[in-house]
Amino acid sequence: MKPEVLQLSPILIPEINTRLDELFTVRRYFQQADKQAYVQVHGANIRGVITGGHTGISQALMAQLPRLEVVAVNGVGTDAVDLAYARDRGIRVTATIGALTEDVADLAIGLLIAVCRGLCTSDRYVRSGQWPQSPTPLAPLPLARQVSGMRIGIVGMGRVGRAVATRAAAFGCPISYTDLQPMRDVDHTFVADLKQLASQSDALILAAAADQAEAIINAQVLQALGKGGYLINVARGKLVNEADLVAALSTGEIAGAALDVFVDEPNVPEALFGNEQVVLQPHRASATLQTRTRMGEMVLASLVDSFAGKKPQGCVTD
Repeated sequence: MKPEVLQLSPILIPEINTRLDELFTVRRYFQQADKQAYVQVHGANIRGVITGGHTGISQALMAQLPRLEVVAVNGVGTDAVDLAYARDRGIRVTATIGALTEDVADLAIGLLIAVCRGLCTSDRYVRSGQWPQSPTPLAPLPLARQVSGMRIGIVGMGRVGRAVATRAAAFGCPISYTDLQPMRDVDHTFVADLKQLASQSDALILAAAADQAEAIINAQVLQALGKGGYLINVARGKLVNEADLVAALSTGEIAGAALDVFVDEPNVPEALFGNEQVVLQPHRASATLQTRTRMGEMVLASLVDSFAGKKPQGCVTD
């Protein structure tokens, strides 16, 4: 008999879903209107859970799954999973660590270019038919900010931070970073104080692995970043005090921001919508066919290995 798996959030790769159905009896919780009734019927036989980083799984739901062996997170964030409770019960929790790195770093640089060069504003300008109405193409649009050679400050020099640094270096950008401690295998300049890092950066890129994130980007840090500075966030929305960011943007305290993540997704501060100095994305850093396929394969492998009694790759509880 195939192991039963409770799927809390969808996987968008058809091939992965086909393989899931071949290997397991998949109970698609996310499709159910009466989820509690569904768990009451199937919960006793569930051995594995598939979920997303944003969805996670509550302790209350885990408590209704007495045979649960593994929670496979289709993402890198595990802050929506009660890891202490999982450890106490011997439930392994896995994440797709490493699968997202290149795409997240790509988007960080893409967001930097988009906000500095005004790509979204210029796109809207052309699409709205305004270009032929201008005496010269540049007249209605402000001059952009050159990206090559910008001083880049990276918050978090983990996998993503290092990949961002590699890409930024190709643009001739001097790179500094902050983290819990200096990295011996990193040649870039370590700056222990976040405000100091902001003050000596033209762009501050948030790349920290921050499951227990706090709002470290506040009014003081933004003031240090200054009127010519840009904030890029591909890490966690809750790293940023959004009220302070809105205020800094509205008063010109900083030059602009490009954000893929927010505190209360999918709710984004409406004050950002009309600001042409802001580029917004709906938490899509990993949303490529290649990366989502790799993530799905890692989820599959986590389930297979756990049910075979092996420690799965990307386990965060052992």
